[in-house]
Amino acid sequence: MTDVQLRALRLLLAVLGGRSLTAALAARRTADAVGERVSAAVQDLVYGVLRHLGLLQAVVAELVAKPLADHDLDALLLVALYQLEYTRAAPHAVVDHAVQACTRLRKTSAKGLVNAVLRNFLRRREALLAHARSTEPGRWSYPQWWIDTLRSAYPSDFAAILEAGNSRPPMTLRVNLRKIASEPYRALLQEAGMQAQPIGDAALLLDQPVGVDMLPGFAQGLVSVQDLAAQYAASLLDLSDGLRVLDACAAPGGKSAHILERARVDLTAIDRDEVRLQRVAATFERLGLPPAHVRRADAADLAQWWDGGAFDRILLDAPCSASGIVRRHPDIKWLRRPEDVPALAAQQRALLEALWRTLARGGKLLYSTCSVFPAENHAQVSVFLQAHSAARLLPLPGIPEGPEIGNVKGQLLPGPRHDGFFYALLQKA
Repeated sequence: MTDVQLRALRLLLAVLGGRSLTAALAARRTADAVGERVSAAVQDLVYGVLRHLGLLQAVVAELVAKPLADHDLDALLLVALYQLEYTRAAPHAVVDHAVQACTRLRKTSAKGLVNAVLRNFLRRREALLAHARSTEPGRWSYPQWWIDTLRSAYPSDFAAILEAGNSRPPMTLRVNLRKIASEPYRALLQEAGMQAQPIGDAALLLDQPVGVDMLPGFAQGLVSVQDLAAQYAASLLDLSDGLRVLDACAAPGGKSAHILERARVDLTAIDRDEVRLQRVAATFERLGLPPAHVRRADAADLAQWWDGGAFDRILLDAPCSASGIVRRHPDIKWLRRPEDVPALAAQQRALLEALWRTLARGGKLLYSTCSVFPAENHAQVSVFLQAHSAARLLPLPGIPEGPEIGNVKGQLLPGPRHDGFFYALLQKA
C-alpha cells in the first residue's frame, strides 16, 4: 500500500502544480512501468482525491496547527484521508503505511505528525467532516468561483450539477452499426458476462464499467466508448449520403467516426493537435471506416486549410472549459481559473465566425461544448444570432429538454445517463 500511496502522492503534486491528470498519468506510465493492478489502484486513488479535494483540504486544515509548508506531507495526508473516508482499506493499514511512506520520502521526523493527524481523524471523524462541510468549497469540493457561477446560472439545479460532477461516470458504448446491430452486440456482452441497457439507437449503458480490452470485438471495430451526450452530435447533423461535412475540432475522433458510421459523406476532419490527430486516423482504421480528409490545421485560420468549397454540414465541437465532464476529469476543477472562461469564449467566437463563412446556404452548423457555463453556450449563441441575420436556430429533436436561458435551449446537465453538454443547431438562410 505504501507504494500506491507514494505514486498517488506524486501524481497529485503534479496536478496541483498545474499539470493535467491525463498528461501526468501518461508521463508516469512511461517513466515508471508497473503492473495493471497497481496502476489501476493508483489511478483510482488520485481520481478520488481530486473529486473530494475541497473537503479533504478542509479536514487537513482542521488537523494541523498551521498550513504545511512541506507539499509532500500535505499530499500524503490528503491521499491517506481519502483512503480512510472513501475506501474499504483497513484504517490501521492506511495509517501504518502512510507512516512508513515518511521514511521512503526521507522525512522520518514527520512520522509522529502523520500518525497523530490520521489517528486524530479517526477519533473525531464526524465532527471534523461536519466542520469541513460548513464552507461551500468543503461541502462541494469545487472552487468558490465555480460554485457561484453555477448557482447564478442554475439556481434550482446547481447542487445537483455539483454532486453529479463528484460521482463516478457511467460507461456508455456506441455500437458500430456498419458492422453489427445494437441488440446482437448486446447479446455478445451478455455472453461475456456483462449487462447493458439500450439508451439510444446505437448506445448501450454498461451496468459496470470495464476495460476496453474486455469488450467483445473492440479491436475489430464493433464498438467504441462514447458518452451518450456526445453521441447526439451525429444525429443532430441530419446526415445523408453524399454531403460535404466538416468536423472542425476532430481529435480524438469519436464524433468524426460516428458521422462516418451513419452516412457515406465526404468528411474533412481537422485539428490543431498533431498528436491527438493521430488518434483520429487510428480510430477510423480500427472501425473500418471509409477514407476521410484528415489534416492538421487551425480551423479559425481559413487560409491554412479551406479550399473555398462550401460545406453542407459543419460540426464545431469547440474548445471549452470541460466543466460538464469533471467527473471524468476531476483535475479540471482545480486547474481552471475564472479568467479562462472569457478567454475560451473569445476563441469559440472566432471559430464560429470563421466557419460560418464556409457553410453552404441551407447548410447546418452544429455548435457544441462539453461545458455547463452559459458564457460558453447560451450567451455565445445569442450573440452570434444577433450578429447574423441569416442564421436561424433550429430545434434539437431527440435530445432531452434542458433549461432554457435567454430563449436558447440545448443545455444537457450531467446526470446518471450522460455528461454535461451543450448543443445549438444553426442553419444558414
